[in-house]
Amino acid sequence: MNYKIYLEKFEGPLDLLLYLIKKNDIDIRDIPIAIIADQYMEYIEMMKMLDLDVVGDFLVMATSLMQIKSRMLLPPDPLAGPEVVDPRQELVDRLKEYEQFKLIAQGLKIKELFRQNLFGRLVDEEKLNEIKIDAREILFEATLFDLINALSGALKHVSEKKDYQVSREEYTIEGKIHELLHLLIETPCLSLMGLFSRSTNKEEIVCTFVAVLELVRLKEIIMVQHRPFEDIEIMRNTANETPA
Repeated sequence: MNYKIYLEKFEGPLDLLLYLIKKNDIDIRDIPIAIIADQYMEYIEMMKMLDLDVVGDFLVMATSLMQIKSRMLLPPDPLAGPEVVDPRQELVDRLKEYEQFKLIAQGLKIKELFRQNLFGRLVDEEKLNEIKIDAREILFEATLFDLINALSGALKHVSEKKDYQVSREEYTIEGKIHELLHLLIETPCLSLMGLFSRSTNKEEIVCTFVAVLELVRLKEIIMVQHRPFEDIEIMRNTANETPA
């Protein structure tokens, strides 16, 4: 598939590190660099395979992780003073500072959403009831890394299947986009892993994944999770629909 993906909004290298730290339930002050560096490189390899335009931004951090990993494998310098600086300290400081900025940004976003739900005297009761219904369940927006994690799992799973395919089928991004939009008309909410499980081979899984990314970029769909790191659900972006 000669189809390069350009994303207007994406998470950066520090976001990926924080994602891996939370996913592995790791103390940010005591990062096992060897484990995180290996997982980080796996995500980069997936980005390369998908030809994402953001890969270059992650390679610099990958180099830093490799340098820290090498320094930690070296024996301590006997000529160094009693206070040896942890090779991870600079990275930890950057992550903690970045995490604070993200928390502040999330707080501001929550306040913005809260203000959007405030009404004056003339209140549309039907609209207000819809807001109350929607507020019963909190959904988390899935990130690019959640998507890549789901894709990686699907590709590993499909490799275990026996291949009985006789003729090669051709898949196109445009065809998958139309198929997804048609499915969303029939079913308002689709499971991403469910879509992957319907695929017959790796090529179809990757084609489905790229189609999902393209629909996200076009703001045609949204991706949510009931809890962080759980299965991703796909729904139409009603905010992008033109009123009749």
